[in-house]
Amino acid sequence: MKRFPRLSRLARRLALSGVLVSSTAAVHPAPVGGAGSAPGPKTTQSSSASHYARWQASMDAFAAADKAQAPAEDGVLFVGSSTIRFWTQLPQDFRDVPVLINRGFGGSTMADCQYFVKQLVLQYRPRQVFVYAGDNDLAEGRSPQQVLESFEGFVAAVRAELPDTRIAYISIKPSPLRAELMPRAREANALLAAYVRSLPNSDYIDIFTPMLDLQGAPRAELFGPDRLHMSDAGYRLWRSVIADYVGRGQATLQAGPYEAVKKATQATAAPPVAIPAIPEAAAVQVSTGR
Repeated sequence: MKRFPRLSRLARRLALSGVLVSSTAAVHPAPVGGAGSAPGPKTTQSSSASHYARWQASMDAFAAADKAQAPAEDGVLFVGSSTIRFWTQLPQDFRDVPVLINRGFGGSTMADCQYFVKQLVLQYRPRQVFVYAGDNDLAEGRSPQQVLESFEGFVAAVRAELPDTRIAYISIKPSPLRAELMPRAREANALLAAYVRSLPNSDYIDIFTPMLDLQGAPRAELFGPDRLHMSDAGYRLWRSVIADYVGRGQATLQAGPYEAVKKATQATAAPPVAIPAIPEAAAVQVSTGR
């Protein structure tokens, strides 16, 4: 067999170095995502930055509203996708709440809420946070487990900065347009319910069940013509369900799969403070805002 020419010492070192670099890269792949990015499958830092950049107009609109009139601390904050954004009657529906802040941005996911938790929640230092997000995650192909992981990251960030803030998760709703996703929505809701009920000072709010008819299908009258966003009747139902949770104070323990007992205490109200709505023109959203 023909022998190859003898390699120089430098060539052998370079060849060996190349092998080692390739081997190291295979064992220790590049990190996924950048600092502050939400978890996701095989997301690079550049693609993460590109994805979250689409919400900059929304973040700018919130900042402009805060500059015009900064909400007082210790309020009640609603955050999430367009179901929250389009709830324009929130201040009227819960008029007894001293400070009510709406930070919904259409088309957003639970992963987006986790990524922007500082801008959306932490800076306002609320005493209570209501979160509605997750159905857009499922529609974009994320798994129920990934929705849970994003919410866990959201909770961890809130509790690290605001340990006494009460957190309520509003279950994923059963939209007629996304009827094929209902099994995955049920699975995600079950995971999130078990997790939330294991946490102190937290609530899981089931709006999925009351939005179904006797045959187990989404109630059409609760949705608008697009069969995705809610009608006035839908928001009236939400108000009736969520009203029992608004204004709850800090709890010590609550019955759940991991803990035995919780006890709720009622928070006292402060004088009302009006928070101006963000002008629709300022709240720029993506065209598929959901």
